[in-house]
Amino acid sequence: MILETERLYLRELEESDFQALCRTLQDEEAMYAYEGAFSDEEVREWLHRQIARYQKWNFGLWAVILKETGEFIGQCGLTMQPWKDGEVLEIGYLFERAHWHRGYATEAAMACKRYAFEVLEAEEVCSIIRDSNLASQRVAMRNGMTKTDMAVKHYKGVDMPHYRYVVHR
Repeated sequence: MILETERLYLRELEESDFQALCRTLQDEEAMYAYEGAFSDEEVREWLHRQIARYQKWNFGLWAVILKETGEFIGQCGLTMQPWKDGEVLEIGYLFERAHWHRGYATEAAMACKRYAFEVLEAEEVCSIIRDSNLASQRVAMRNGMTKTDMAVKHYKGVDMPHYRYVVHR
């Protein structure tokens, strides 16, 4: 276990989490900010990318487990992301639709912010969010972040404006 909150455990993703990841990453509605659901191969690439991040940085997106049931309900964690001409430390979160609107994303994101500041000793952490993803923007604001700038990302042949929300230590 990496982190614990009142209702959640966060741990590294494992190969055995593939089917649980598919529940979110292959859900068209949950993946609207990514221009649609992932194929099995894209889910595997996603999983292997997280495992590689653990080896490289000792962090990545982590599995979010509901304490009460032991159920895998989503992912939240820290990644290094390209932004404009550099790289930034980002808190990312992606949850199964069945667990939306219960405060889990905010609870997990706040724990990741503390981890970034207390364990990694980061000076700032951000969340990079598509302009149309209002729910994730609200999570970032509840996590004490402020919208600071914007850039356009190109993904699956689509230009996607993204905002960067930032909080400093």
